[in-house]
This record gives sequence, C-alpha cells and structure tokens, in this order.
Amino acid sequence: MITGQLKSKIDKLWEEFWTGGITNPLTVIEQITFLMYARMLDMNEQADEKRFARTKKPFTRRFNDKEQHLRWQNLRHLGAEELYKVVKDELFPYFSKTNDDESTEGAIFNEFMKDAQLMIQKQSLLVKAVEMVNDLPLENSDTKGDLYEYLLSKLTTAGINGQFRTPRHIIRAMVEIMDPDKNSRICDPSTGTGGFLSVSYEYLLEKYTSPEGVEREPLFVEEGDDEGKPLLGSDGKQVENVLYSGDLIDEDARKHIDTDMFHGFDFDATMLRVAAMNLVMHGIKQPDIHYQDTLSQSFLEKFPAEAKEGMEIILANPPFKGSLDEEDVCPEILRKVKTKKTELLFVALIERMLRIGGRSATIVPDGVLFGSSKAHQQLRKLLVDNNQLEAVISLPSGVFKPYAGVSTAILIFTKGGTTDHVWFYDVQADGFSLDDKRTPIKDNDLPDLVAQFKARDKAIATSEENDKTQKAFWVSKEDIAANKYDLSINRYKEVVYEEEQYDPPKEILGKLVSLENEILADLKELEGML
Repeated sequence: MITGQLKSKIDKLWEEFWTGGITNPLTVIEQITFLMYARMLDMNEQADEKRFARTKKPFTRRFNDKEQHLRWQNLRHLGAEELYKVVKDELFPYFSKTNDDESTEGAIFNEFMKDAQLMIQKQSLLVKAVEMVNDLPLENSDTKGDLYEYLLSKLTTAGINGQFRTPRHIIRAMVEIMDPDKNSRICDPSTGTGGFLSVSYEYLLEKYTSPEGVEREPLFVEEGDDEGKPLLGSDGKQVENVLYSGDLIDEDARKHIDTDMFHGFDFDATMLRVAAMNLVMHGIKQPDIHYQDTLSQSFLEKFPAEAKEGMEIILANPPFKGSLDEEDVCPEILRKVKTKKTELLFVALIERMLRIGGRSATIVPDGVLFGSSKAHQQLRKLLVDNNQLEAVISLPSGVFKPYAGVSTAILIFTKGGTTDHVWFYDVQADGFSLDDKRTPIKDNDLPDLVAQFKARDKAIATSEENDKTQKAFWVSKEDIAANKYDLSINRYKEVVYEEEQYDPPKEILGKLVSLENEILADLKELEGML
C-alpha cells in the first residue's frame, strides 16, 4: 500500500508529463519506466560496489570507465541542456547495448530496449521528471511494487491490439483459484503489463510467510490539518500496511522464483518494457520476459520448453481483437481450431502450452462460449472431450470498463483426461459499479466465488442439491454435448418466475371508466368557478 504523500508525488509527476504535451498514458508510463530503470541500474551498481569493498568478491560492472557519466548519481546533477543531450544521445543508446551477463538487469531489458526512444521534447520537463523520479522510494522493496501498480492504474485506454489492464481484483481471484506453489512454472502468453505474474508473486509471498514473518505498519495522515493522526478505514479502525516477508521460501525455491517461475510473452515492445519493470519492482530478479508473437510458428522454434507442454499454470486475458498474420499462425494450433479469431487461437495455444495435469484460468469473451461457427464448436469440444473443463465463471459486462463493455467469462481447465461435469458460477457484482466510473460498492461475489470453487463437491452434481437457480451449480457433459457444447451460463441456469395475479379485464375497464368520470366531474367543477 502506498500513502497519500507518495500518490501525490506520482500524480504531480503525471501532471507534469500531461502539461508537457505527452498525453498517452502508456507513453507516460514508458518514459517514467526508462528513468526508473536508469536509477535502479545505478542503485544496484552502488550496492555491488559496497559489497565488493566489504568482501572483495568481483562482479560484472554495468558501467565501464567511459560510461560513468551515465550513472544516475551523475546525470541528475547536470544542467537542463546537457542533461537532455546526454539522455537522448547517450543514455538511450546505452539501454539497448548488448549485455550477455544474465546476472545483471541488462539481460532482462536488452531484448526490448533496442527501439527505446526519448519522447520527452522539453528540456524543462526532463529536469522535473528526473527530480521527481529521484524522490521516489525505489530503495524500499516493500513499496516499489505498489508504487508501480499505482502508475499502471492510470492506464484507461486499450492498446491497438486490444490489450488492456485486467483489474487486479479479478486477477487476484483467478490466482487464488489456481493456488500456485513455490515450485510452479507460471506463464502468460499475452503478458501485457505483467499483472497476472506480479499478482501471482504477491500471492506466493503471502502463502509462504509465517505468522512471525508478517510485519504490520500502522499508517498516519500525511497532509492537511489532520497530519500525524491515525489513518482510519471505513470501519473506524487504523489502516495498516501489511508486509509479507516470504520467510518460508527456501534458497532453492527462491532461485526458481527469480529465474524460472515467471514467463511472459508479448509482441508489443512497450508492454514488455512495462511488464519487465513491473516484475522487477515487485522483487523478481530475472523474470523470463520475451518479445514474441506466441501464435507464430517461430514460438515453438525459439522457445520449445515453453511453447509445448512446458507450463504448470497459465493465467491469461488474451486480446479479443487485433492484427493477425494468418500465414504465420502455427499450423499445429490451426489443426486444433481452424479460425482467424485470436480469442479462439489463444485458448488452443494455451492448451498446447500446458503439460499434462497443468491448469489454466483464461478470460474469454462470451462469444467463445456460445458461438455457432465450426471453429467455436471445435474448440469447446476440444476442452470438454480431450481435457477436464473444471469451471465456467460468468463475469458481469462492466468489469472491463472504461476499456470495453464486452461480456466475458473465465474458463478453468486441466490439460488431459475428459470432462464429466462442469461447475458454473454467475458473478453478478465484483465490488465496483459496472459503469465507466467503477466506484467501490459493497456487493462483491468474488470472495464467495473463490470459497465455493475450493469447496465444490462433484457428488452434488448428480444429487437433488444441484440447484440450477443458484449462483453456483453443475452441468453434465451429456447436457453440454446435446447443446452443441454451448458453455454460456444462461443456457443452463434456471430462472424462477413468480406468478403475478391481475384483476379480470372487465374490472380494470370499470375502474378506468370510474376514474375518467371523477376527472370529468372535477373539470366541470373548475369550469363553474370561472
């Protein structure tokens, strides 16, 4: 959790970019990311230098003797004109230089820093941005992730390929349903800003923190007349910042988490830069993030260990539209589902990427559930007949506003086996209003969704307790197959109608005539008064 004072700093920084002529939210975040990256490189270089002075253990330098002037501690003291020239002509080319040492941050960012560009045109804006980024608490590992999440929360428009930021409370519910452990291999084949991966890491820290490893930090009002007073929540209690140390994660698991747990792919270099910074800021040292169209034939060639039967958990919200190079789509995926629709191709891709027994939680537009085309039915048949389709979770149509108003659902399935019954859940409220403002409300089905999913009992599926008028219920494979594998919840949910009693038509007409006569009498009385 970040405090009001820190939010104010970020808001002020955002406003400076806005008034400086950079109005695209993604561009603002990207430019701030570059400056954060520059500062973090120097921070880590300083940390290694101090360690070397103490232990004499050599390390790979990020800056050689001729690059020392590019370090943040030296850059930030330059005058406006010189600062702009050095950043534009030297720092950005430095970002894209090859760094083969996988132990440094350059190995993470090098792949998609090659086309990095300084979009800040005003020298004065760059000076202010450098000053403000220098004031951000990047040395505080407990705050960095929340800080970057607050930046990302300002994304309010979808990308050109249909990408947008999935609400974090929806991601959190999906992660809790998947329940990853410290040895899992987790992937998002359309990673975007890296939300699924960063939330998974936060969940793991909580899961593997002992009661003694939890730190609670009371928060206080930082500005205004009430400065210094306890910050109170809606329940009247003091708000606390809860920190999870992950003290139950052993050294081997920590190495796995830092190097081989989190895998992300995207073909938007800007998104990849943002995703990589998001994960590093959350505390993952070397997330496996790559520039790659995962629907392409080259995916299997370049990343065979990830592209086919390599993942235990896949969490994704694939783009529902966007550009598609039909000739480059992997033939193996097209054999599973012959289509041009990216939302269908991605589900088939995910099914291929999972190892036997691996599981996925994927957000899809409702059309995937009931579309009548051959490709739609082919995909649903694949999920039901060749895999274990565990659940279909219907989401209300406003959860992705203001980006989009499309109705969506979450598909939960395990690779391999076959399906006998599918669990359905109808989410009607997610804790926020379903309009463009998305203001917090009390109604929230997500905690109940997670609790009911974990407690679901397939024995109920064939008993009288399987009440299809409730939010959660079971549907047999036979019923689904009989309905052309339709997976829309409205196909199976039973609605109870209450019978209304009405007076006979003659009585209603009589009452209308009586009322009409009363009105005429009142009008004649008024006329007589004139």
